[in-house]
Amino acid sequence: MIDAMDFDRALFRDELFHAELFRAELDARPWASYTHAYGSAEDVPGCLRALAGDDDAAAEEAQSELYGSILHQGSVYEASAKAVPFLARIAAAGIRTADVLLLIGGIAEGGTDPDPGSDPAGGGAVRESDEAACRRAVVAQLPLLLVSVEHEDRAVRQAAAWAAGWTGTAGAALAVPALRDRAAIETDPLVRAELLTSLVELDPEGSASAAAEAVGPDSPPELRIAAVMACADIGLPWTRDHHAAVVDLLPLDRLAADRYDHSRNEPLHDICLTLLDRDTEADREAVFALLDAALRSADPEARTEAVWVVTTACELSRSAPARLAPALISAAAEDGPDDETGALSALGRLGPSGAPAADLLAARAAGDGDTADRALEALVAVDPVRAASLLARDLERRPRALQAASGGLADSLPVVPYDPELLAAVRRRLATMEPGGTTPFRLTALLTSWGPDASDAVPELLAALPAHPRVLPKALVAVCPPGRRAEVADALRARTGTGPAGGRIEAARALHELTGDHGPLLPLLAERLVGSAGGGGGSSEEVRETAEAAAAVGPAAVSLVPALLAALNSPGAERNNPQMDDDVALAVALHRITGDAAEAVPVLAGVLGDRDGLWRRWTLVRAAAAAGSLGPAARPLVPELKALLGDPWQTPSAALALRAVAPDDLDAGHVAGLLLDAAEAGTAPFEAVDALVAFGTDALSDEHRARLTALGERDRRVVRSGLDGTVEIADERLRARVRAAVRGEWPRTNDQGRWPRTNGQG
Repeated sequence: MIDAMDFDRALFRDELFHAELFRAELDARPWASYTHAYGSAEDVPGCLRALAGDDDAAAEEAQSELYGSILHQGSVYEASAKAVPFLARIAAAGIRTADVLLLIGGIAEGGTDPDPGSDPAGGGAVRESDEAACRRAVVAQLPLLLVSVEHEDRAVRQAAAWAAGWTGTAGAALAVPALRDRAAIETDPLVRAELLTSLVELDPEGSASAAAEAVGPDSPPELRIAAVMACADIGLPWTRDHHAAVVDLLPLDRLAADRYDHSRNEPLHDICLTLLDRDTEADREAVFALLDAALRSADPEARTEAVWVVTTACELSRSAPARLAPALISAAAEDGPDDETGALSALGRLGPSGAPAADLLAARAAGDGDTADRALEALVAVDPVRAASLLARDLERRPRALQAASGGLADSLPVVPYDPELLAAVRRRLATMEPGGTTPFRLTALLTSWGPDASDAVPELLAALPAHPRVLPKALVAVCPPGRRAEVADALRARTGTGPAGGRIEAARALHELTGDHGPLLPLLAERLVGSAGGGGGSSEEVRETAEAAAAVGPAAVSLVPALLAALNSPGAERNNPQMDDDVALAVALHRITGDAAEAVPVLAGVLGDRDGLWRRWTLVRAAAAAGSLGPAARPLVPELKALLGDPWQTPSAALALRAVAPDDLDAGHVAGLLLDAAEAGTAPFEAVDALVAFGTDALSDEHRARLTALGERDRRVVRSGLDGTVEIADERLRARVRAAVRGEWPRTNDQGRWPRTNGQG
């Protein structure tokens, strides 16, 4: 053990924390030259003084400020490392020890093991990162911190064990022996759990046997569940003993409620996620068996925990919906009318695998209130045909179901097919809806997806057009039958001369799309462009909309060229992403109108060459697509496009652009490999598969074809991110695309090699 642990505690405090010496050393540091989350760290010494002071309210406020500045949302900074020695002395002196240890542990958690090539002294080698400096600073204070694992206060021992566990390989040599010695005599279940977790973090191989031994029924519940989690983290094979421990201890959240590892405070979720990440059949079956048992538990809290994990499992595993459907349906039936565990709502995550729940969902959807709305929302995903007629009966009181039916939060294409009853309900709702809100968007999304089948709604759309001039024009064009084209055109033409500018432009764009008449559109676009010269007026969205509308008109919009040129941002000026998006749209418009790429190429070169900004992915995608639309005239952009090929987020757009601009410069096999990398990583899977189809799947090598086949057949979902409830739908549509591409049966693509946009694709 550490020599300092043999010190008399009162003497130890006095030697460590002489108030005047502490303040003098604190004031001697150049804190104003250090930085934290909010800039200069000149406020840190005041916070440390208050934290060590006798005023409890001031100390609590100081602690909060330190969490905000030197440990901001888990991030650490230069000042974080500089504060660690002072924090360690405060903790070791017995001043708010548990709280301060948690702050130190958080700094260690946000750090990384020191890089051997760094130079903490600043003597000329590679500068040490703030993260490495923080980990190094905490490791340097371990002799003080580990004293607290012997503290008489259980909370202090627990906090010390937790903090020590985050010192990484750099701290393992000192921390592991001390934690093991304490674990051999510790009696408190929570501290034992924290000690075991930290030992596994620091020395997984050496702690495996201790974790396995603690799984048995003789261990207290808190330690037992920590041991199960530790075994999963280490990678030990899942056994019947692990399964029995989890099932015996359900519900599990209560066992982690007082743990300091707040990132792992949902044990069932964490265990299942760890096992699913192993991506083996045995581990998936272990997860499904656990969730099946938990969903069938008599304890509602256990079922609630399981329902939450089911949603994650369905997002990660393609086989999860079918495997978990019976137990989830059973849990939903057990809940009764109030959906107390959330199982009823979660049935929608099953998609077609939830078809056996259709009767249950339909019965609940026939009721009143939010539960009925959530039941119908789930039914939309499980059986959209049946959901359509139920939605028609009570459209106004089913906002969640309407949102799901019309494409959901992701604004993907609606999933409910045309239904005469639902069309009648939509027509009635059009006649009564108020301006504002999302209802107009939801209704018009449905109508647009139904196309001419919804032509009976033309009278209601025309009547509502004055109140919703920006929303309804596109829907009118989509549903308009040939026999009513003149009537709709007259109504749209009338709207181009009255109301807000946005509504007039939308009406003019719709008129152009319906009839080809661009007469009313051009002066409206010119008017909007007047205030946009050099990015000086008008929102970016308005500039892009104007440029896109001008591009759709083509050569007939030649009168707009001077205004389009004037709307470009100044060459060499600092531009944010929206301004870059504006310039891309303006460049495309100029090329479409003039047929000359001379203006567009330098604009796109400026965007494609600026890859260092934040959140630039989609801006670069748009710029690459724009370059592709120029064809061989964009050959000067080849170096910038090739530079994007290595970025998995950009590979598909860059590959398609290069195919259009300079196909002879591409190595098809190399590009196919890069596209498969992007698809397998889930960075741009839809776009990558589209690009593979555009290049021709018949020409794929045997290796590449095998990889593409595996992409469609593997259990781990390819689409791994998206708004809640959209991942599964998107991944199943991607899977269908991949399988069709392997068979050579994909739908007809557009001139960029892309399939028509489908539900779930961003």
